[in-house]
Amino acid sequence: MKSFFSIFLFLFVFIMNSIAQDATEIVRIADEKMQGLSNYTVMTIKIIRPTWEREMKMRAWSKGNEYSLIIIDEPAKDKGTVFLKRQKEIWNWLPSIDKSMKLPPSMMMQNWMGTDFTNDDLVKQSSVVNDYTHKLVGDTIIQNYDCYKIEMLPKEEAAVVWGKVILFIDKKEYMQMRVEYFDEDGYLINLMNFYDIKKLGGRLIPSRMEMIPADSPEKKTVMIYNSIEFDIDIKEDFFSTQNMKRIR
Repeated sequence: MKSFFSIFLFLFVFIMNSIAQDATEIVRIADEKMQGLSNYTVMTIKIIRPTWEREMKMRAWSKGNEYSLIIIDEPAKDKGTVFLKRQKEIWNWLPSIDKSMKLPPSMMMQNWMGTDFTNDDLVKQSSVVNDYTHKLVGDTIIQNYDCYKIEMLPKEEAAVVWGKVILFIDKKEYMQMRVEYFDEDGYLINLMNFYDIKKLGGRLIPSRMEMIPADSPEKKTVMIYNSIEFDIDIKEDFFSTQNMKRIR
């Protein structure tokens, strides 16, 4: 009887570990597809409210999960504003006052430039692969795509802003189709949907993302990828506080 129980327990643990590894691999593939080893992106962000709209144009460079740099090109009043992530440090350069500021971790949950994205969403301080555990919890159909449903819970040592994240990833092309963000108490805070699947940078990916606050569904922020290049040759010293002031 003990032998049977030991075998059963071993098989159960083996199967559960295999499922977790599969879920992590799915998330890793989907994340790499959207990010590449490095990338250069030209994008438009539209903030949509019931009585007004605002549009921003920007360029972004990234290398792995450790480095990213975003510069705003429009509107004129924000032109030249730069956000930099360099390993664990987040910096902001404001040309209007000729000053750079280091952002504390407490600001990662704040909205970025008046959008419905958080600072963490844009500079990706946390890693969906390394900072969370992953579990397959089902599947569903989104926009006619058969998708995995994966629950992500933060690791104890990870400095993340969300208490739980639910990812919906297309089973065929490993495209993210929907993300649900929950706080530490389990309440849904933000919902991100992905649309307009097209080939960009040689990859089939969603080119339009819509972030919607759960408590204000009449509001949303739309991010549109105008162009993207993957796996570009870019050095780590490009992502420096000195370059924040020089880049145009």
